[in-house]
Amino acid sequence: MASAVRFGSSAFRSSLAAPAFNARIAAFNGARCYSAKAQTLKERFAEQLPEKIEEIKKLRKDHGHKVIGEVTLDQVYGGARGIKSLVWEGSVLDSEEGIRFRGLTIPECQEALPKAPGGKEPLPEGLFWLLLTGEVPSEQQVRDLSAEWAARSDVPKFVEELIDRCPTSLHPMAQLSIAVNALEHESSFAKAYAKGINKKEYWGHTYEDSMDLIAKLPTIAARIYQNVYKDGKVVPVQKDKDYSFNFANQLGFGDNKAFVELMRLYLTIHTDHEGGNVSAHATHLVGSALSSPFLSLAAGLNGLAGPLHGLANQEVLNWLTKMKASVGNDLSDKAITDYLWTTLNAGQVVPGYGHAVLRKTDPRYMAQREFAQKHLPDDPMFKLVSQVYKIAPGVLTEHGKTKNPFPNVDAHSGVLLQHYGLTESSYYTVLFGVSRAIGVLPQLIIDRAVGAPIERPKSFSTEKWAQIVAKL
Repeated sequence: MASAVRFGSSAFRSSLAAPAFNARIAAFNGARCYSAKAQTLKERFAEQLPEKIEEIKKLRKDHGHKVIGEVTLDQVYGGARGIKSLVWEGSVLDSEEGIRFRGLTIPECQEALPKAPGGKEPLPEGLFWLLLTGEVPSEQQVRDLSAEWAARSDVPKFVEELIDRCPTSLHPMAQLSIAVNALEHESSFAKAYAKGINKKEYWGHTYEDSMDLIAKLPTIAARIYQNVYKDGKVVPVQKDKDYSFNFANQLGFGDNKAFVELMRLYLTIHTDHEGGNVSAHATHLVGSALSSPFLSLAAGLNGLAGPLHGLANQEVLNWLTKMKASVGNDLSDKAITDYLWTTLNAGQVVPGYGHAVLRKTDPRYMAQREFAQKHLPDDPMFKLVSQVYKIAPGVLTEHGKTKNPFPNVDAHSGVLLQHYGLTESSYYTVLFGVSRAIGVLPQLIIDRAVGAPIERPKSFSTEKWAQIVAKL
């Protein structure tokens, strides 16, 4: 646990500002000179594409016959856990050190990616550029991307009316999925495919749809929030502001600079977590059938809405709220320990703890914890979360039924949001969904660009599996 704290510490981040780190970023970008030629994101990706396609062709030609792993029967029946079978360019998740976005850790991204004027947290626009190209963009490129998303942000009238007709009792994630599906009407890819286009042109239309979709998501999400919880009024996007500011402002928190900073951090660190999680894999799977980005992301959002995936952040805050009501102001080690055992002895899990891959504290948790230590150190719920962080790993280790007794990203986000007044926990997964789009759509663009095939693994019945393993 201590190593995880050092990994996410402000001292660590400060050390990254040294010339050596700047040199590393320059090398990371291939010593590219931004001032030589101003390029849009689409132009830069198109320029990289021929080399990327040749790299994949050579890799398959030279090593396509090699065995890269084995599959056990337990993995087959255990949800394909750990089976190495997907290509995901944007991020790699290591069980010990956590996520790396194109090779950069979260603290490195916090240091290297451009910020808003006067801001301290990275802009998700910069991470989108990084995920698609593998390069850290310049400040000007990020400003231009902010402006482009703002210019594309208008939502069709019929989609607004569709959202407005949803009953307020319909879960916000279901409303988000409905709206994203409806945007299929606007799909550049679907229209071009219907006319008959060359496969080499697929990625360009996928790019345009992805840009449009990401740009419209905050306004759609804000409309759902205002309809369900407030007065139904959504302020317009400010064309000269960044993506996170506009989203925060449309939610009604634009005057709070700390909340805007939180949105920048939140939308950045929730984007991508390699390709095997449900929302990423569902988007990729549906996209492999050449469904548009709108239909593909809607599939991912439906997966994200599940209690075992994105809905967990809602469950964490609900659990913490019940704990606070039970223990009151008694945050002693004994009180927290007793409550944890009460939860476990009732046959329930401790929400926000454990992870399918990670075996250490989630660096995304540490980034949020560091934000809280800076902005809301005296918040009662943050103090509770800190005590749970101190006690829970030991209790879960003693309980013995979890491979990872440390917190994941969901264990912290709700506490930050409620501090600033966004207390509607049933909405939290929508925020996650807006962020996750920024992470999964770059891979969909790449899939179309390199001609990735439809995904079609082989399945067997239990009877057939029994026959197969009997012969081994």
